[in-house]
Amino acid sequence: MNPVFLDTVGLLAAWDTSDRWHAAAEPVFLRLVASGRRLLTTALVLYECGNAAARRPYRTAVDDVRIWLAGRNWLIEPTVHDFDMAWTNYRTAHAGFAGIVDQVSFVVMHRLGLTEAFTNGRHFQAAGFTRLF
Repeated sequence: MNPVFLDTVGLLAAWDTSDRWHAAAEPVFLRLVASGRRLLTTALVLYECGNAAARRPYRTAVDDVRIWLAGRNWLIEPTVHDFDMAWTNYRTAHAGFAGIVDQVSFVVMHRLGLTEAFTNGRHFQAAGFTRLF
């Protein structure tokens, strides 16, 4: 099975019961974890999650996932080249004006050969990836 990239939108939706995408995201996330698929993300995605969850009851879930991913070597540190490519894509409005963290995610996904993202973010679809909810 191919690894799946975890995006901020997906993780927050899975954790936040008040998120409008929670009902769609949570069962997908639970299936991914139960299936044993490799779940990869970048530290930047976790920074976004940490900021969004700072005053939320699922705050510790962000750090739990960080520890879980790091323990499996599934936490990806973008390279200098990844950042350079992402900024180039950002400047040229690649993938429908996606933000810089998404641009880094796309570059990392391409580098690693990933095709699926745990997200419903339209920018991932615009960049050619399959969204999982």
